[in-house]
Amino acid sequence: MFDLKLIREQPDRVRDALRRRGDDETRVDAILAADEARRKTLADLEALRNQRNTMSKEIGKMKDDAAREAKKAQVREINARSDALEKVVNEVETRLNDLLAVMPNLPDDDVPFGTDDSKSVVVKTAGEPRQLDFAPVPHWDLGPALGIIDFERGIKLAGSRFYVLSGAGSRLQRALIQWMLDTHLAQGYREMYLPFMVKEQIVFGAGQLPKFRDNLYRDVERDAWMVPTAEIPLTGLHADEILDAKNLPLHYVAYTPCFRKEALSAGKDVRGIKRGFQFDKVEMYKFCLPENSEAELETLREHAEEICRGLDIAYRVKILCTGDLGFGARKTYDLEMWSPGCNEWLEVSSCSNVGDFQARRSNIRFRRETGAKTEFVHTLNGSGLALPRTMIAILENYQQKDGSIVVPEVLRPYTKMDVIR
Repeated sequence: MFDLKLIREQPDRVRDALRRRGDDETRVDAILAADEARRKTLADLEALRNQRNTMSKEIGKMKDDAAREAKKAQVREINARSDALEKVVNEVETRLNDLLAVMPNLPDDDVPFGTDDSKSVVVKTAGEPRQLDFAPVPHWDLGPALGIIDFERGIKLAGSRFYVLSGAGSRLQRALIQWMLDTHLAQGYREMYLPFMVKEQIVFGAGQLPKFRDNLYRDVERDAWMVPTAEIPLTGLHADEILDAKNLPLHYVAYTPCFRKEALSAGKDVRGIKRGFQFDKVEMYKFCLPENSEAELETLREHAEEICRGLDIAYRVKILCTGDLGFGARKTYDLEMWSPGCNEWLEVSSCSNVGDFQARRSNIRFRRETGAKTEFVHTLNGSGLALPRTMIAILENYQQKDGSIVVPEVLRPYTKMDVIR
């Protein structure tokens, strides 16, 4: 949950941060009002309980039956008032928790201000966009022509925004996943194989609920949620645990399919495989000491960049502005690959420092030494990489005039082929 103490002690700082995000700063006033009502009601309830305890002791010493019965009647009245106040406390606490649950993370001071993605700042460009000596063909034409992407059968099987990879297309995607995992293992990550469905509390802890409820798939009967990203189960690995500081940082990597309704992008970028309801992704995740999270973010970004360099495709790095930050992020780098068929930069990775935002919601703490006070860890996550747009970049950058596609050199040991014809 968002740090209530920070709102109490530095409300103006929180209001300013929300303004920078383009969010509603009146959230702070509503939270403070609910907090004040909760504390006042708790104080009134405690006063009643103390009064009841005092009366109960007096009753035990009373000799006069009539006086004792009168005092008992007063206790019964206090009990009724206490029950009513307890109900009020529960209602106020629910309202306060609901308000805190939808409070976004606060951006770091060095995050550039901006109201939308047009104000995000390109901080690095690596490589030159590939120059083709023919008119580049978009992947939605390349794939079907080669028989490696089948949109019609995807729609027949599952409806719009689904597709089938076939033959060399399937092998290329599988090779990408394996190579990415192997690369991240060499970088020091520990591979995890995770459930593709998780409990609601795990989704809440990672910051996806309640805000993104309408964008997630749910098994109502089991009350389980299909993962929109491996970030969710990776966050939940250490929920309600106290970690030993000497074991930090923890670096994990996992492949999962991801399921999202993409309701927030209806009608946008729907052609081809850029936006689907199901896609594959390799995810990097870190648990670290608070004082190290900024440095860990830079390393995380570098590890994602290594994948881009390995594929020998031009890419750029953007630092997202305040208005483009994700709900749980305090600072984010986006990595974008150039794709000549789409004629645009495609986001293939977001690397974010989440600070203690997820740790508070998931109750993930650490202790620096025996007997020391517990503190919240910091968490970070980054795509390493998301598969569909990486596939698009490969198909469109490595296409040949005859319609074939050269397989990037790093993937050939996995695909066992040099060219897709």
